[in-house]
Amino acid sequence: MNKNQPATIILPEPEEPIRAELFSLERLEQHAESLAAAQIVTNEASRGRPLIPRVVDNGRVLLDSYRAIAHAIQEEHAITPAAEWLVDNFHIVDEQLREIQDDLPVGYYRKLPKLASGHLEGYPRVFGVAWAFVAHTDSRFDPEALRRFVAAYQRVQPLTIGELWAVAIALRVVLVENLRRMADRMVRSRAARHEADALADSLLGSGEQSAILPVLQRFEKAPLERAFAVQLVQRLRDLDPKVRPALLWLDQRLVAAGTSADDIVRAEQQQHGAMSVSVRNIITSMRSISAFDWQEFFESVSLVDEILRNDTHFADMDFATRDKYRHAIEDLSRGSSHSEMEVAKRVVRRVKQAIPDPGEGPHNGNEPNQDRRMEPGYYLISRGRPAFERELGFHVSWKRWLLRSYIRAAVPGYLATIAIVTAMMLALPLLHARGGGMTVKGLLLLGLLAAVPASDLAIALINRVVMGLLGPRRLPRMELRNGIPEDLRTIVVMPTLLTTAGEVAEHIERLEVHYLANPDGDLRFALLSDWLDAPCETLPGDDDLLAVAVDGVARL
Repeated sequence: MNKNQPATIILPEPEEPIRAELFSLERLEQHAESLAAAQIVTNEASRGRPLIPRVVDNGRVLLDSYRAIAHAIQEEHAITPAAEWLVDNFHIVDEQLREIQDDLPVGYYRKLPKLASGHLEGYPRVFGVAWAFVAHTDSRFDPEALRRFVAAYQRVQPLTIGELWAVAIALRVVLVENLRRMADRMVRSRAARHEADALADSLLGSGEQSAILPVLQRFEKAPLERAFAVQLVQRLRDLDPKVRPALLWLDQRLVAAGTSADDIVRAEQQQHGAMSVSVRNIITSMRSISAFDWQEFFESVSLVDEILRNDTHFADMDFATRDKYRHAIEDLSRGSSHSEMEVAKRVVRRVKQAIPDPGEGPHNGNEPNQDRRMEPGYYLISRGRPAFERELGFHVSWKRWLLRSYIRAAVPGYLATIAIVTAMMLALPLLHARGGGMTVKGLLLLGLLAAVPASDLAIALINRVVMGLLGPRRLPRMELRNGIPEDLRTIVVMPTLLTTAGEVAEHIERLEVHYLANPDGDLRFALLSDWLDAPCETLPGDDDLLAVAVDGVARL
């Protein structure tokens, strides 16, 4: 075989892009409802198909495609607009791949409900939701369209809290998957065009027409790639008449496939245009997703939030507190037979039961927890949780029971743990010394000397373990977006002693600083002052110091 003749390249068939009929907003909502009715979730969510290996493979393919296109640019070969979009914005793609792996830990992924059937069987349900949204929007991220799509889906089948938080991750995964499929087609088309160029060069340099057919025979059984055929048509058309047998051969192959040269050229141009739009949408969507406020989106579509906002003070809390309540609802749902929405409704019912009847007047002051019971956090993260767990039939694992018992033991449990760990640390060296023949007095002396460093080490170990198990605990906090309202009027009192005029001026200045730093809402500041201890009721200069303080506050 002539070494200058091109070798036939057969590439694996690329997967179809994630692209379907483009829907309007109304049609998109209808599709979301039908999708929710059709999707069935398996009862064994932990036995799903792993997603990260596919994401890693997508990253590898995209990197290889980027390098291949970059190499073509270095060789001064023409590239398509879609390929140019990929090369110019690959840093955005790389960022998405890192965020997917950071935001989708194994434990979180395992808890997501998985689909029981369909082409995405075993993958998270929210992945299927994102897939449908991307397919029918041509990978264009529109926050309002996504909000309406998710809301329509939940009118038929509610999504869990974890699934709603995973919407952003799922969109990233699907967009990366779609871009990988586009990149596969770019590389395949590039290879086909390169092969067509090599064949055209070989045909044009063959010299005689009789030498053309033997070259073409090697392509008889190979599938005819459209990119290959288009490139060959464009290279050979209107050139040397001696290559006419090649054009006739190509026309015969196209007729056998039910098409023509003009048709495939037109179809290839349309595909390049569609792919350019899709890749541009993917890159733009990736950028928009990274900048979007997903906290606001989550709370706008969460059905649990809607339940809690309507009948409790849930909306008055800050985001961290609201998120803590949501985590508690997730936990209670997983440990019982109730859905998250059912848990939220039961919390609201408890809150309503704690609100006193207006006709009964003020509630009994002998019940210090009465006001707390009118707040959902009392049942989710505070003293009302044990009774609420019993109402739900919540199963407490032995690990959680052990940890709660340790927390209830408080100081005695902490000190007992230190003593036990210290004794365990001392036991081995003392037994070793005993085996070596040390006397009882020597063992006692050794134990006393080693007790202090052993206890220090035990305290350090226990503190690390306890902090790892419990972590920091944030107190529930109100958001107060517009400052402190009138019904929560607050005064901040700063205790101080009137010692010298200079000290009094400093205290007044500090009072002004606190006031200026907190200008919003019904918040007041005051000095709670007194004089120094003295053998008598008043001392010379007391009235002068008081006058300085009064005048200073009056000037404010």
